[in-house]
Amino acid sequence: MVLSRRTFSAIAGTAALGLALGGSNGVYAAATAPTGPAPGPPDADGRPHTVGFDQYSLLIDGQRVVLWSGEVHPFRLPSPSLWRDVLQKMRAHGYNAVSVYVSWNYHSPAPGSYDFTGVRDLDLFLRTAAETGLYVILRPGPYINAEVDAGGFPGWLTATEGTARTSDPTYLSYVDEWLTAVDRIAARHLFTRGDGTIVLYQVENEYADHVTSPLGRDYMAHLYAKVRADGIDVPLFHNDKGRNGHWAPGTFDTGGEEGRWLYGFDGYPSPFAPPPDWGYFGIGGVKGGSTASPHTPGFVPEFGGGWFDPWGGAEFDGKGYAESRRTRDAAYERRFYLTNLANGIKLHNVYMTFGGTSWGWLPAPIVYTSYDYGAALDEARQPTAKLVPMHQLGHLLQSVPELAKLDRADDVTIGEGGAVPGIKAYHLVNPDTKAHFHVLRNDTSDDLRVSLHLDSGTSVTVPVPGLDARLIATGIALGRRKLRYSSAQPMLWLTAGRQDIAVFTGRPGDPTETLLECASEPKITVLEGTADCAYTDGALRVDTEPGAAARVLVEGGGTIAPLLLLFADDEASVRLWRYDTPSGSLLVRGPALLRTATVRGTAVHLTGDTVADTDLEVWAPRGVSEVVWNRRTVHTRATTSGSLRAVRRLPGAPKVTLPALTGWRRQAENPESAPGFDDSAWRTADRTSSYSTTPVPAGGPVLFSDDYGFHYGDVWYRGRFEGGSAAGSVSFSYVTGTQGLLMAWLDGKPLGTHRMPVPDKKTVRTGTWSATATFPVEMRETRDAGPHVLSVLVRRMQHDQDGKANDSHKAGRGLSSVTFNGASPEVSWRIQGEAAPDPVRGPLNNGGLYGERNGWHLPGFADGRWPPADFPRGDRRQGVTWYRTGFRLAVDPEVDASIGLTLTDDDPARAYRVQLFLNGWNMGQYINDVGPQHTFVLPNGVLNTRGPNTLALAVLSDGTTESGPGKVELTLLGRAAGGVPVTLVDSPGRSG
Repeated sequence: MVLSRRTFSAIAGTAALGLALGGSNGVYAAATAPTGPAPGPPDADGRPHTVGFDQYSLLIDGQRVVLWSGEVHPFRLPSPSLWRDVLQKMRAHGYNAVSVYVSWNYHSPAPGSYDFTGVRDLDLFLRTAAETGLYVILRPGPYINAEVDAGGFPGWLTATEGTARTSDPTYLSYVDEWLTAVDRIAARHLFTRGDGTIVLYQVENEYADHVTSPLGRDYMAHLYAKVRADGIDVPLFHNDKGRNGHWAPGTFDTGGEEGRWLYGFDGYPSPFAPPPDWGYFGIGGVKGGSTASPHTPGFVPEFGGGWFDPWGGAEFDGKGYAESRRTRDAAYERRFYLTNLANGIKLHNVYMTFGGTSWGWLPAPIVYTSYDYGAALDEARQPTAKLVPMHQLGHLLQSVPELAKLDRADDVTIGEGGAVPGIKAYHLVNPDTKAHFHVLRNDTSDDLRVSLHLDSGTSVTVPVPGLDARLIATGIALGRRKLRYSSAQPMLWLTAGRQDIAVFTGRPGDPTETLLECASEPKITVLEGTADCAYTDGALRVDTEPGAAARVLVEGGGTIAPLLLLFADDEASVRLWRYDTPSGSLLVRGPALLRTATVRGTAVHLTGDTVADTDLEVWAPRGVSEVVWNRRTVHTRATTSGSLRAVRRLPGAPKVTLPALTGWRRQAENPESAPGFDDSAWRTADRTSSYSTTPVPAGGPVLFSDDYGFHYGDVWYRGRFEGGSAAGSVSFSYVTGTQGLLMAWLDGKPLGTHRMPVPDKKTVRTGTWSATATFPVEMRETRDAGPHVLSVLVRRMQHDQDGKANDSHKAGRGLSSVTFNGASPEVSWRIQGEAAPDPVRGPLNNGGLYGERNGWHLPGFADGRWPPADFPRGDRRQGVTWYRTGFRLAVDPEVDASIGLTLTDDDPARAYRVQLFLNGWNMGQYINDVGPQHTFVLPNGVLNTRGPNTLALAVLSDGTTESGPGKVELTLLGRAAGGVPVTLVDSPGRSG
C-alpha cells in the first residue's frame, strides 16, 4: 500500500492525538525528570512502559537512561543459538542496549515473499535480547548500507521500475510490503507494551540526498506515517550521514505529531587525529553534531568501533583487521568515547561491537568475507582488549545516575600555568546534585601526570597515559556515602548484602588518592594489597595503587552501612561482573565471563565461562550462603570482605584437539564450456530494455543477469553464431562488483580470463567495475561457417550499494556486450545463474556454478566415484574444480570452541580463488593472490562440534598458474568452559 498525504495526515494526526492524551499504552513520559536511579534491566514483563526524552537523555518510565549500545547483525551470524552468546557477552561487559539492522535482501527472495524462519528468525533474536536484559534499537531501513549486497535491497529490486530511496510510487509499494512484514514482528516486541525491549526505531539510513527535494521529504514523511500506521509507538529517528543537521525535528512532515522524533548523526573520526567535539564543546549549529537539535539528547547511532577492510587490504596495508583493532584500540575508545560523553552524547551506539561474517553472497563488493571490523568482540566471538573501556564505562553509566544529566561547567585550571600542552580538559556538572565530572584527554604519545584544580579549591594529580583519557568525578554518591574526589576513575558501585561496594580503576603503578566524605573518623581495614589511609578535614583519604587485589573496608564514620573499596587495574576490572536480580544486586570476581545469575532461596546460581583456572568470589544479596556455578555446587568460605570465595579455583577449558583434513576427493566441472552441452532449459537472453543504470548497447540484447532473475553468485552465458571466420579477436564488455572476473571459451577451447584490478587506496570505495576483455580467436577451418559456441563464465561478485540515492545498486552485472574484430556474426544468447533459493540457507547462499546447481556443496551428495586428491595441488587449467572431504569433531559438550578454516599457499602469486562450503553453507570466498583473508570462521551450529561435517571447496582458476589449493586446515580460534547450548541449524545429513 502507498500512503497518500491525506492518509498520512489522518493516520499520524490520530496517532499524535492518542499519544498526547496518554493513550492506553502511555508512551509519553514526563517532559523532564530529576536525577535519580536508572531503571533496572529491561525485559518483556507484560506491563506498559513509557519511552520519552528531553534535551539530556532518554527517559524510561520517567527515569533517566544513558543508552550504551553495541551494533550486532543477526544475519552475519547464521546460528541463532550463538545470538544469545554474543548478547550475554555484551550485557556482561556493560552494554545496556543492542542496535540491529534488518536486511531486506536476507528475508525476501522474491517480490511479496518474506521469510523470517530459521536463521532469519527476527522474532527469536528480539526475544533473546529481552531475555538477556538489553534494550533494542531496531533499524529495518528499507535501505541499510551496512556493507551488504545492494545496501540491503533484495536482488529482485535491482530489476524493477521506480527510483529507490525517493517517493516514487512503484518503489514505495515494495517498501510498504517490506515494512509491513518487519513491523508485524517489531510491534510484538515494543517496550511500551511490555512485550519486548524495543525502545527506538530508525527510519531509513544515512539519507544525505534529496534533503531539500520533495522526492526526499515526501519519502521520509511516508516512512514516518507508515511505521506509525503499523503500530510502532516508540520514538523514531534517523542517522544523519554526517553533522549536517539533516532530518532534525521539524525538517519534514510528521503529520502533526511532535516530540517523538530524535535527531542522530553518525561519526567515524580518524584515530590519528584528536577526537572532535560534537556537542557542548563543539562549533554549534547544524554542523556541531548534537547542537543541530538542542531539544533532543545527543545521539550517535553509529560511532566507529573499528572500520571495514577492502579486497586486497589497502585500508590497513594488507594487515587486515588486526591492524584495525590496533589503531582503534582500548586507549582510542577511552579517548573518543569520553570526549563524546563530555559533549553530551547520551545515546551512544558502537558500530560494530560484534562484526561477524558476511557469508555467502551477502557482502557488498567493497568488502571481503570477514566483517570482523576490528570490533571489541572478534569474528570468532572472542573478547578483545577493546572490551576493557566498554566494560568500565558501561558499568559506570549504569551505576552513576548523575552522568545522565550534565551541563557544561566553567573551564578548569590544569597544571601550574593553567594549561598543559597536549591535554584537553572538559568540565561538566549535574544541575540537580552538583556532582562534577572532569574528562582529561591526552593527545600526545607521552604519559603525563596532570594537576587538576577542582571546583572545591583543592588540586589532585591525575595520571593520563599517552593518547588516552581519564574521567574524574567529584561529589557522586557511592551508596550511602559521598565521594569528595578520586584521581582514579570510578567504574561502579552497588549494594550487596549489608554493605556498599565501589570499584575504581587505573593503571598498575600509578598512585591514586581517593577522598570520602565522613562525618566522623571511620574504622579502616586494609583487607588486601597496600593502602595508606588517614582521616582529616571531614574526609577519609585513601592512597593506593590499582591492582588485582587492592581493597579497603570503611566502617562507621557517621554511616551505618560499611563501604568496600576495590581498586582494580584494567586486567582485574574485566574480571568484575555486576548482575542485578529481583533479590538484589551482586558482584562476581574471577571468571572470564558471567552470563546469568539467579537467586533461589539461600543459593545463587551462576553461569559463565572460564578459560584458565580462576578464582570465584561472590558478593551476594542478603541470605545467600551457597554458590552454584554452571549447575555445580561450589564449596566456599566467608571472607572479611563480606563475600563468599571458592575454596578451590574453577577449572579452565580443557584442551581441544582438531583433526587433520585428509581423504579429499576431486572433480573438475564447467561442462557448460563444451560445445555440445545441453542448454535448452536455460533462459533466452532476448530482452531489449532494462531498468539498470548501466546503458544497454544499441541494438541489444540485454545481457545483465538481474534482468533474467539471476541475482547472486556466478552466471553462465552460451552464445551460438555462424560465420565469423574473418574475426581476429572477440571482445567481451562486462560489469561486476570489486574483484569480478570473466572466463571465456570458444568451441570448448579456453580463450582466456580477465580480472578486475585489485583496489588501491584511491579506489577502495568503488563498488562497480567495468572492463572490456579482448581475446584472439582462430576459427577452425572445417567449421568456419559454424555453428560456433561461445561459453562465458562471469563471477559477478555483488551489487553496489546505493549510498548516494542514485540507484547505483541497479548497475548492471554480467556481460553487457560481445563484439568481434573483423566480423559481425549474429549471436543468440542463453543465460543461467543460481537455482531456486535454498529453503534453509536462503537466497544468498548459492550462485550459478554447475556444482552448486547440482548439489555438489551439500553433505548428502554422493562423491564416492570422485578420484582421491592431496594438497598442495599442481593443476593448471581454466575453470572450476571441486574438492570434498569429511571430518568429525568431538568437542566436550561443556566447552565452547571457536574454530576456523585456514587456507595458505607457499606461493602467494598463484591465481585461484575458493568458495568454502561447510555442511552446505557458503562460508565465504578466498582469493589467494589478493587476500588479505586466510582464516574463515566456522560458527558452531553450522559447524557440528560433536559429530560429522562435510567440507566442499569450489576452486576457480584462470589457468595462468598452478591452481592449488595449498594447505587447508582447521584452526582453533578460542575456547572456554561454559558457553551456551547450541542447536544445529541444519542437519549435516540433509541434502536440501
